[in-house]
Amino acid sequence: MSRPVTDTAAAAEMPRPRALLPWRLLAMAYDALPVLALWMLAGTVFTLAYTFSGHAQRENIAPFSAWQWLLWMACWLVTGGYATASWRRGGQTLGMRPWRLKLESRDGAPLRRGQLWLRFAVATLSLLLGGLGFWWA
Repeated sequence: MSRPVTDTAAAAEMPRPRALLPWRLLAMAYDALPVLALWMLAGTVFTLAYTFSGHAQRENIAPFSAWQWLLWMACWLVTGGYATASWRRGGQTLGMRPWRLKLESRDGAPLRRGQLWLRFAVATLSLLLGGLGFWWA
């Protein structure tokens, strides 16, 4: 008679299923909510800094100005900070939790910050290319 496998090492060696595209897209949509809140905070900080630097109170930040590019860079960095901190802390962002998606290395070791920022940069490039990397993975 064969005995049931109860060894955790044997269970850990079983390949985990890959995350399906709809779950990834739903996780991204759900992650948009905290990211938008962080963008609003960054926008508020930039608007206050723009006003306190001597511009009129009702004057908008001009499109394609240095202020506008700095604001976009700050939003990208805030988004990257949210994603990499979440991945580093628990392997999941807020949007990944309901669908039980988790980011982990093949050997189970924690991912380094450089690896996480590289992943975020490549994901940004993929998103700019119409989600090519999301379809491929």
